[in-house]
Amino acid sequence: MTYHMTDPQVFYNREDQWQIPNEVYGDKPQLVEPYYLITSLPTVPFEEFILLLPYTPQQRTNLIAWLAARSDGENYGKLLLYVFPKQRLVYGPEQIEARINQDPVISQQITLWNRQGSRVIQGNLLVIPIEQSLLYVEPLYLEATQNSLPTLVRVIVAYENRIVMTQTLEQSLQAIFQEEETPAPIIRPVEAPAVPQ
Repeated sequence: MTYHMTDPQVFYNREDQWQIPNEVYGDKPQLVEPYYLITSLPTVPFEEFILLLPYTPQQRTNLIAWLAARSDGENYGKLLLYVFPKQRLVYGPEQIEARINQDPVISQQITLWNRQGSRVIQGNLLVIPIEQSLLYVEPLYLEATQNSLPTLVRVIVAYENRIVMTQTLEQSLQAIFQEEETPAPIIRPVEAPAVPQ
């Protein structure tokens, strides 16, 4: 993608090219497809129906921007492009999915379900803008090899540096936004050295 470049020199050198990122759907990589959301955009104080598509820099996996096509009232058909600061690392879909698959608890559960007779399908990863950050949501489906009717079994939510997997979206959202409890320190009594007699 080059349409966003306004500097002729940058355009000529193709220094700031974007691409549609990849995601894992099922067990195969595919391009992220635009998806609909009802959300409030960062510059708008009310919720609206939008079609959203994230972008990454060419040959890179971090998120550089997202484009929203607005679908309500007088804003119908208007586009809003949100570009992330280049000095800030914002995880792209591939990076979030790598973090999900590297999580020991989630990876172990997926391996357990991917046994004979069933398989896990990783659903579409949604990148949802909230306030000044992003929320990533991915459903996990379980499908029997004999019956190809997938059933939602878990919802994974990632926010900042945390990843949570629970049975419902509501539970995942509650878990991701609750305050992290710091574990109590382990305190052992220090024994006084034995006094020689």
